[in-house]
Amino acid sequence: MEKKKGCLSVTKYFLFVFNLFFFVLGGLLLSFGLWILFDKSSFSAVIGDNSTLKVWSYLFSGVGTFTMLLGFLGCLGSLKEIKCLLGFYFGFLLLLFATQITAGVLVYTQRNTLKAAAGDYVREIIKTYDSTTISDTEESWDFVQSKFKCCGWTGLDDWQSLNEQQKRFRNVTLDMYPCSCLNMSAITPSGNISTNATRDTKGILSGFCEASSKQVVPVYRVGCMNSVQAWLSSNIILIVGVCLGVALLELFVMTLSMCLCRNLDQDYDKLSRY
Repeated sequence: MEKKKGCLSVTKYFLFVFNLFFFVLGGLLLSFGLWILFDKSSFSAVIGDNSTLKVWSYLFSGVGTFTMLLGFLGCLGSLKEIKCLLGFYFGFLLLLFATQITAGVLVYTQRNTLKAAAGDYVREIIKTYDSTTISDTEESWDFVQSKFKCCGWTGLDDWQSLNEQQKRFRNVTLDMYPCSCLNMSAITPSGNISTNATRDTKGILSGFCEASSKQVVPVYRVGCMNSVQAWLSSNIILIVGVCLGVALLELFVMTLSMCLCRNLDQDYDKLSRY
């Protein structure tokens, strides 16, 4: 009996410390989200004063609130040995675990549909790309092309129709290409390429650059679809490892909370003492 009580005490205080950490973490995420939402000027120089800030603020605030709620239920339920709170804690963790499993299955089974939808979305961005007023979405796509060293979704051909429109609009005969696709190592020493690029708040090239002919267009030839797939392939072990670690941690904590809940004394009057 004493050994059983000792195990229950260890489990109780382990759950308390574990969830206290997550409660503090959730509070930090919530505070950071609210800071972004109400003090945009502090981040505009780094991220840009646009709707992206609001999206990130809502994301951090939502994740922080949910994490704080889980931490609160786990801390109070384990420390005060309140079965109903431990039950809610277990239920929330089970719901989160089921949601993650469902999302993973859907992503795997619908990967071709998601790939096609992503391609259509990118082509729509390219189709409506306006170099005079870069929108948040266009800026994000310039960032992807620059960081992944790619051009278009399947290649430079995705930009061809827009290329013709830009040449007619600017009344030039030079061949044009998106500056975020610029491959500096492919620039020829002759210096016959004019790069009229602008940089956003993150230092990413945007807009269009001009080349004297199609034979000397210094851009990345690989499409971003292949670059993203290559990145996922090279990091698949890390991604799977993180997901598996999170899932095992959730299962471990759910098991501890259920064991503690089942082995507590059948004394529901504890609620009246707190």
